[in-house]
Amino acid sequence: MGGKAGGKGDLVTDITASLVVFLVALPLCIGVAVASGVPAELGIISGVIGGLVVGAVKGSTLQVSGPAAGLAALVADTVADVGVAMLGVIVLFSGILQIVLGLVKLGRVFQATSVAVVQGMLAGIGVPLMFSQVYPMADAKAPGAAIENMAGVPGLLAGVLTNPQAMIATLLGIVTIVLSFVWKKVPGPAGKIPAALVAVGIGMVVAALPGVDVKTLQVGNLLASVSLPGAEQFGALTDGAIITAILTFTVIASAESLFTAAAVDRMHSGPRTRYNTELVAQGVGNTVAGVLGALPITAVVARSSANVQAGAKTRLSRTLHGLWLLAFALLLPQVLALIPISVLAGVLVHSGWKLFAPAEFPKMWRQDRGEFAVMTLTTLVIVATALLEGVLFGVAAGIVLAALRMSQTVIRQHMEEDTAKVVMAGNATFLRLPKVIEALEAAAASGKPRIRLDLTGVTHLDHACRSQVEEFTAQQRGLGLRVELLMPGEARRAEPAGSRAAASAGEAPATAPLPRRPVTEMGEGPAEAGEPSPWPTADAEWFYLDTRPLPEEQSRSSLLG
Repeated sequence: MGGKAGGKGDLVTDITASLVVFLVALPLCIGVAVASGVPAELGIISGVIGGLVVGAVKGSTLQVSGPAAGLAALVADTVADVGVAMLGVIVLFSGILQIVLGLVKLGRVFQATSVAVVQGMLAGIGVPLMFSQVYPMADAKAPGAAIENMAGVPGLLAGVLTNPQAMIATLLGIVTIVLSFVWKKVPGPAGKIPAALVAVGIGMVVAALPGVDVKTLQVGNLLASVSLPGAEQFGALTDGAIITAILTFTVIASAESLFTAAAVDRMHSGPRTRYNTELVAQGVGNTVAGVLGALPITAVVARSSANVQAGAKTRLSRTLHGLWLLAFALLLPQVLALIPISVLAGVLVHSGWKLFAPAEFPKMWRQDRGEFAVMTLTTLVIVATALLEGVLFGVAAGIVLAALRMSQTVIRQHMEEDTAKVVMAGNATFLRLPKVIEALEAAAASGKPRIRLDLTGVTHLDHACRSQVEEFTAQQRGLGLRVELLMPGEARRAEPAGSRAAASAGEAPATAPLPRRPVTEMGEGPAEAGEPSPWPTADAEWFYLDTRPLPEEQSRSSLLG
């Protein structure tokens, strides 16, 4: 970043950030593997691949990949149906499909994501993460789904109060959470040390004290857990259920990774994600994971946010975290056995709180209540169901909100001696069709012999509204009424009889240019003091402005031409 000092500072920051990400990733890898119904070692292998393989590609700078909780339920169902051996083949071909999707440039599609949906997704991931890690923080097992975990918290607290060892573990987790919030305020060089490292050091000391019996990490042999797919597994590709599983894994893993990329890009000001390249990187990672029979890989918000919060600057941090996973699991399993699980769970509870970001909800409420509704609904649906379902629901809600806001139609009616006038402005789409029909029916029911429909202020008139207006005009003319119809951007149109009557009454001819003056709500936007209002009111005179240029303007235009 502008010199040797800056480069050296970035290197130190990236190394410390990689250690923080390692501490966050390790329990996640093990927890996701257990929740998926496979050995814990397979989760660590996927974490290593997510760091060393996916992390080395230039798709994203700070996003961290590995086994994700969002796929745990799907993996568990797949393993129960077809076995662990077939999981590798499914992940392998899912990775190949991801590479193809990235090469044909479909990754950019996921950039069109509402901020409210992304923030709702982060909150929807953070809440279940917090409640799921409260249980290992007390050396207990989580019941399962997010709703079940929430409902079981009172019983968990009752059990902790009656179990001294569970209370020690819980206190270690609470100390970890408190340190995560306050350690950055410590003055001097000590404040530069990641709070997670400090908490792990304290936890290892407490766990080594006599009389303390809290759960610590347990990892088996990584090499022995590797299972390469064989001819029998590849032969099962003719099974429709396997093909369906491959497509499902591809869609969910790709969506989760690229939605996470959109979220992570909003957490920092560094280089933006190259979506197509990142999708290829995810595909390469899953291809390698499938060959080794490991869990599927996606980008993970918890690890990515920990990476950003630790101050990482380059993709070195996300790559190194995979190296630490591999080195510790292979060379120092006895060191891992000294780390209390409750401390790592406390780190994850803090990460979940940062993802939840409760202050964002009132902020969004003040800025845009419609987007607040989208954000809240996205969060609730993710908590109640799963990540993909919640994000898809949020995207759909955002599209509906955008459609409603873009279809703003102002309709004003007023009566004169013999004319019922209807003036429309804005975007007239099928979403406002009931309002349009109501105004037309009111004009027809007025009993006036003449109806004037002025749509010159309409900026967009879709087929549904246009058809309704034209059908109404034809119907009323068939009943003998005089109907004038002024369409957007078109010359004034009226039935011949009406035109002749208008001409005999001394009005402007039917071929006069149309007014293009915008029409808004009456009484809104008052003019400045002493200035006339720029908008027509109910008592305004109806006239047609001749917009043809004056002779001198024509000559001046020809000179400038």
